[in-house]
Amino acid sequence: MLSRFHSHAVIFLSIIALAVCCALPVAAQDGDELSDDEADPVKLFNRGQDAHAKKDYELALEFYEQAIKLRPEFSEAEFQRAGALVALKRLPEAEKAYRRAMELRADWALPPAALGLLLARSEGRERDAEPVLLRALELEPKNLTALVALAEMRARTGDARGAVEFWRRATIVKDDDAALWLARGAAESASKDTTAALRSLERALVLEPNRWETRLRRAEILLEAGDNARAAEEARAIEVASKADASKADAQLTLVAANLYGRAGLFEDARRVYDALPETAKNSDEGRKLRVALDARCEDTPEAREALAALVEREPRNAPALACLGSLLRRSDPPRALELYKRAAEVEPRNAEYATGYAAALIQLRKFAEAATILQRVLRAAPDNYAAHANMAAALYELKLYKQAIVEYKWINEARPDLAVVFFFIGSAHDHIGEYEDALGAYETFLQRADDHVNPLEIDKVKLRLPSLRRQIKQGEGIKAGKKAQ
Repeated sequence: MLSRFHSHAVIFLSIIALAVCCALPVAAQDGDELSDDEADPVKLFNRGQDAHAKKDYELALEFYEQAIKLRPEFSEAEFQRAGALVALKRLPEAEKAYRRAMELRADWALPPAALGLLLARSEGRERDAEPVLLRALELEPKNLTALVALAEMRARTGDARGAVEFWRRATIVKDDDAALWLARGAAESASKDTTAALRSLERALVLEPNRWETRLRRAEILLEAGDNARAAEEARAIEVASKADASKADAQLTLVAANLYGRAGLFEDARRVYDALPETAKNSDEGRKLRVALDARCEDTPEAREALAALVEREPRNAPALACLGSLLRRSDPPRALELYKRAAEVEPRNAEYATGYAAALIQLRKFAEAATILQRVLRAAPDNYAAHANMAAALYELKLYKQAIVEYKWINEARPDLAVVFFFIGSAHDHIGEYEDALGAYETFLQRADDHVNPLEIDKVKLRLPSLRRQIKQGEGIKAGKKAQ
């Protein structure tokens, strides 16, 4: 499905190229207006443009060449001739024509922009394209063709930050184009700036609310960040979009929605949408993969575990199935869970859920330092990932990095104020580093909120500790609140 998204960027470049290569107004100059059209280069040029607009590129080329024959330094005709040659796929000739137009008018940005675009889209010519495109931007800093071509080139070479910079400049030039904002969001996602990516995609949706590619990209980012609830909202919007035409539902979009529901863990919705698909869609490659995934649901039952084990045997790179089985085995078989999560993370290295699951399995195996290292990377990419914060707090606590653990537990309390046990760990961490007054406050808050049936062991520990803790505070022991920073 994402290959279709990529094709839109290519189509967008093609549209820009077409816009560059058409409809250049040229004023007649003194001495050119002759009675015979065949001897008037400007009139020949205009007839070429008419043919060009009608996509009769052979005829357009003929008129341009006649105009150039009469006026060899006719830069506009040379430029349009290059555009016609591009349309006819006579690319080496087009390159020469663009270079000739650049020679004729060194201060004109359109020829280097168009040539740079042509080279950028030619295999192995990126190095040749870059200086030409940069020259176009020197002449015209807001040249959209050059900005987009450079952004695409940076993305292809793996320079995500460079791609983001050019896409941002492009959206400043033309801030009402949803395709530009979509491409910018994709680049920001590739550079691991999730917050910026979601903002850009939101802007794209404001401009074009029904563009399903934007919603798919948002859902992908949200799933990678572990935000399944918001990803499911995008799945619902895509499902609605698939039924926009009452006479004929879009089976491909419906399948996209079903896949997203499944990946977000909403298996009942995924099954409902899948069951409504026509047989042709069910029998497609994507349909068959979804059916297998639905049959192996992520449920903690012997049947589900058996089905998932069979699925990962048949499809060793099925990341959702690997992660699902890993989650089911995390407590009962931590080494196996670790292996499964590692494989899932290798298939989708930017998926925060899989990396967090891998770290959780490491914690289960008491490999706390390794887990903390992985979770640091997850939180840099997805700072609001609750599961990553929870596991990081546990890893830091076990590593006796109590001050850092307290920071994580306080974040968890902000996100989930209903969890009383968080105050137990905050109190315990303060207690370990001698911050007895803070420990007492957290312990007392824990006892006020704790449920005897949910946290009986922690309640007993706190009740045993409180008398001696109060005595230590009374005797002036521990680090005072005002001396912590000293």
